[in-house]
Amino acid sequence: MYHHDSYKKHENWYNAHFPTIEDKVAYLKKNDHKAQTINNWLQNIFYNCITPLLGKADQKWLTVGDAYGFDAQYIQQFNPNQYAEASDLNSDFLEIASQNGIINHYSVQNAENLTFQDNTFDYILCKETYHHFPRPYAALYEMIRVAKKGIVIIEPQDPITKMPVLLGLLNLLAKTSPSSIKKLWRNQFSYEPVGNFVYKVSEREFEKFAAGLGLPMVAFKQVNPNFYKKALDGLPAVKTEKHFRDINRKKKVLDTLVKMTVIPGQVLSAIVFKEQPDPQLLAELKALNYRIVSIPKNPYV
Repeated sequence: MYHHDSYKKHENWYNAHFPTIEDKVAYLKKNDHKAQTINNWLQNIFYNCITPLLGKADQKWLTVGDAYGFDAQYIQQFNPNQYAEASDLNSDFLEIASQNGIINHYSVQNAENLTFQDNTFDYILCKETYHHFPRPYAALYEMIRVAKKGIVIIEPQDPITKMPVLLGLLNLLAKTSPSSIKKLWRNQFSYEPVGNFVYKVSEREFEKFAAGLGLPMVAFKQVNPNFYKKALDGLPAVKTEKHFRDINRKKKVLDTLVKMTVIPGQVLSAIVFKEQPDPQLLAELKALNYRIVSIPKNPYV
């Protein structure tokens, strides 16, 4: 079936690009979190979205699609009291990451069929992976099943629902000139070489997901971290570096436009809570510019 082929291609991707153990070790060392590089600075924009959830409590985390173990590594380094288990379709990188002390725990998991019991982990993090899934909703229901407190999805955002003028124009073209939509919306149907449709997310779909399951709350934060290009590899995140200054300048412009609601963020961080979060956590999320949405109870059940 289509989704099996896609998962198989994803599983083989890492060994195709990093065929030897030496290649894998070199990649892991090059992307050490401690290095003050532009790439790590960009990654921290993603990771800052979860810092309110890490707190001081002892919690169990599962990271899904964490091929190199970097997501689990960040959680461990931020709070050594947290248990963080990295998971992916392929464990070749994760095994080496474990041997080199980057992560403490890992397992092979298919997001559509997680092997854990209900409520095994406090939180599940799925960062920059959801858009690769051939059947993302199947994975979404699995993650919420295995989580006790909630799940965090950090993914490219579908801009259409956040831009009413553009949506109105597309609706008009759908009636008058359907063929013109492809010229205006070129990435309406985007596919990756590994075989998956690029599935961008929206706030509304997570609201509906939570309401359908009777969950209490969702929270959204929009960020702009998508400035990576291969030429940046290894460059320092310092003001004397021209590339870093250029990225900062572009990011400030985008952040301002997002704050003014002129455009949506490149990436959406969505937290779907399975339990009502405490007031302190809510305050910390709001301080980090999360928009909190309480889901009303279904009056008929």
